[in-house]
Amino acid sequence: MEEHEAEAIRRLKQGDIGGLEALVRLYQAQALDAAYVVTRNHPIAEDVVQGAFLRAYDVIEGFDANRSFGPWFLRSVVNDALKAVTRRQTVSLDGAREEPDRIYGTTKDVYEPYEIVEAAQTREALWAALDRLSPIHRAAIVMRYYLDLSDAEISQMLGVPTGTVRRRLHDGRKRLRDLLPSWVRR
Repeated sequence: MEEHEAEAIRRLKQGDIGGLEALVRLYQAQALDAAYVVTRNHPIAEDVVQGAFLRAYDVIEGFDANRSFGPWFLRSVVNDALKAVTRRQTVSLDGAREEPDRIYGTTKDVYEPYEIVEAAQTREALWAALDRLSPIHRAAIVMRYYLDLSDAEISQMLGVPTGTVRRRLHDGRKRLRDLLPSWVRR
């Protein structure tokens, strides 16, 4: 666990709201990215993340300070995003194409024009395919490939057997392969 994180949790457990501010600085961008990928709606993603931080503040006393806050918090965000999509059913799958830069960031500093065009086309194809997945399959894909969670962690978070998680991942990947153009799958 990062020292800044441990100090923030200690401060928060002592009632110092500055601890929450530190956790927001550490995890807000990643949490917004994860919530957006699941909900595909910026206002809903922002509501989900804000609610998750407030809930973390409310339950921090019961949080085991020996655990890492990040994975615990991000699981909560993805779970809440999935609930929001299921509950509201107002997420537009044909909405704006605003992708968080962090998800597609790279360390390369110089791009050839064809690389920029190819990357943009690939992102667009991937977003279009993700849009067509059901929320439960999209959430499973996000938890595995964005949050890098194991089957057991996803199972625990969603309250479903690990076999169900594996099935959702299998079905989600298969559906993505079917939806992606052949030039992306090569």
